[in-house]
Amino acid sequence: MSKALNLPNTLALFRIALAPLMLWFFIDRDNSIFSSWHPSWLDYFAGLIFVIASITDFFDGFIARSWNQMTKLGGILDPLADKMLVLAGFLGLMVIDRASAWAVFLILSREFFITGLRVVAVSEGKNVASTMAGKIKTVIQMIAIGFLIMNWPFATELLWLAVILTIYSGYEYTRDYFKN
Repeated sequence: MSKALNLPNTLALFRIALAPLMLWFFIDRDNSIFSSWHPSWLDYFAGLIFVIASITDFFDGFIARSWNQMTKLGGILDPLADKMLVLAGFLGLMVIDRASAWAVFLILSREFFITGLRVVAVSEGKNVASTMAGKIKTVIQMIAIGFLIMNWPFATELLWLAVILTIYSGYEYTRDYFKN
């Protein structure tokens, strides 16, 4: 158990815990202790949580590879933490009307589909490795979430760029699955 709960996996678990906390700053603005806070402060806290979670995403992968601490548990926790963070970000932003419901639907549908496809691939002994498009998609999604949280210019354009890259990388995963 101690080998499975190494530093990279602990960071992934921390990211899993941060996702609902970030979502809370979006969806509970009127009905909680936050009702007296200015909405910009809620954005700043959600943004801070998002940045911390994104940094841990980089470091858990870097440490796992550098220190040879890659585990089966980490192979489950890391993508789960990524999906939970993206889900919390996009759903929260949709609730506060900063993200298009269509964009969120398309992104989350692809994420669920590819997660299911990867489970099937593993059960068949196939390896559907991450593609460069998938990695770029993740970076653009994270940048779009950050821009949307802070309500910065070009946030909506970044969101739609993320949608396009998300659909394209989903196509690549699907193509690679059927090639193997």
